[in-house]
Amino acid sequence: MSVEPGPGGAPNPDDVPRLLEAMRAVGSGLQLRSTLERICETAAELADARYAAVALTVECGDGLAEHAGEDTGGQAVRWIGRLPDGYDGAGGTEDTRRPPEAGFLAVPVRVQGESLGTFYLAEKRDGGPFGEHDLDMVRVLAREAGIAVGNARLYGAAKRRERWIDGSVAVTTALLSGGDADEALQVVAEQARRLSDSLAALVLLPAAAGGLEIVAVASENPSRALGLVVPPENAVAGQILAGNAVFVEDAASDPRMLADLSRGYGPTMLLPLHSGGRVLGSLVMARAAHARPFTEVERTLATQFASQAALALMMAEAQRDREQLAVYEDRDRIARDLHDLVIQRLFATGMLLESAQRRSVLPEVRKGVGKAVDELDVTIQEIRTAIFALQQGPAEFPTRLRTRVLREINMAAVPLGFKPSHRFVGSVDTVVGELTAKNLVAALREALSNAFRHAGASRIDVTVDATVRLPGERSGVRLTVTDDGVGIPEGGRRSGLKNLKRRAESLGGDSWYGPGSGKDGGGTSVIWEAPY
Repeated sequence: MSVEPGPGGAPNPDDVPRLLEAMRAVGSGLQLRSTLERICETAAELADARYAAVALTVECGDGLAEHAGEDTGGQAVRWIGRLPDGYDGAGGTEDTRRPPEAGFLAVPVRVQGESLGTFYLAEKRDGGPFGEHDLDMVRVLAREAGIAVGNARLYGAAKRRERWIDGSVAVTTALLSGGDADEALQVVAEQARRLSDSLAALVLLPAAAGGLEIVAVASENPSRALGLVVPPENAVAGQILAGNAVFVEDAASDPRMLADLSRGYGPTMLLPLHSGGRVLGSLVMARAAHARPFTEVERTLATQFASQAALALMMAEAQRDREQLAVYEDRDRIARDLHDLVIQRLFATGMLLESAQRRSVLPEVRKGVGKAVDELDVTIQEIRTAIFALQQGPAEFPTRLRTRVLREINMAAVPLGFKPSHRFVGSVDTVVGELTAKNLVAALREALSNAFRHAGASRIDVTVDATVRLPGERSGVRLTVTDDGVGIPEGGRRSGLKNLKRRAESLGGDSWYGPGSGKDGGGTSVIWEAPY
């Protein structure tokens, strides 16, 4: 039997100390889960109920989201079941699906006129029905509980905003640090995944041929999505490139999503990275299938995070443009100096040697001088080739893998002070696909950069082998970069090596490191491999 709540009255004076102590206990914390547990415990004690539960409406107001049960580890939630049809949370009611002798009481939890949820109490310990006295006691507690729950939600919202702000700071620092761009974008993906409690997060940037390319992936499991391109005709890509956010309830079943990328995912946010009127890319956060949907608050915080990341991305792009311009200006100066000074001096020296050769009467001298003149001519041609290369932009270089590898080696030779040796095995230009080739070149750039910045090496050997067999008898290509430097110290920073491994795993390959070519295995060997 249950009780219809009436106007109520004051609690029994004998119960006032116990009620005050209960109110103090309810309001003594800001963590929502522990607050709910205290509410249930206190309500059950005051009403002498065997079971107590509280259901709170979610913050966006679209259903019941949180439950806490007192007694038998949440048995109350299973015993009470769902709300009776048509129940509005205004007070007690009778549920005819339960045994008629079971008492049932429902009291709303409100604050400032807003309904936050409902107490549910069931089965008096003495077997009798709930009375007016029980209802009055729980009403007083419900008012105090409403304040406590409201405070807990405010505290939770403040902590969430604090976490998102900290994440934005980490992203801005990574993008503006001047380090590896791929590593900085990976920080964006990892922070987005952590802050949104998602199963995976991706960063996409505009692809050269149109659409959006996945350039960073943060996921618990290795993903092969890195490097894939969402075509421009895709409906979602079109929305993102137009600067519109897309919210998907179930990515796996949404026809707008790419099946290969959305399998196993549920609620998903696809947010444009736009700043200054430009769409710089997209940030995607996806939860597991059947996971809870993103609330309005989470959507707002994620959108603000994406805006901050876009601003930092644009600032980093401008910073890289300035640095690249400075490099080009420096290369132009070097090219002019080589042409105007070095070549002219070499040419003059060659002329002097030719004059000395003609005046010499000794055959041995004439032969030696002639050889020196020939070497000078070869040197002049090599310098002119270098001048031409210095005057070209990155887009003007051929796209063959062999040429791109040689270009990276030649560019690394300047800061290193020597040119790494190289060796190609197999038909690297014909068998290696573009996606694998692009990631191999990026891995080579990372390995050479690490050798320059950390190894202190005097020798570096680069090998690209397109004849290797990977696990599972798959054909693949292997990049090996070996140096004779100081090696990797214990406890040293390994973000670059993690980046290499992540690139390889995204393609179904692997990456690791081992002893180098120095004395007694000194230095480091970095191995990176992936299928074609």
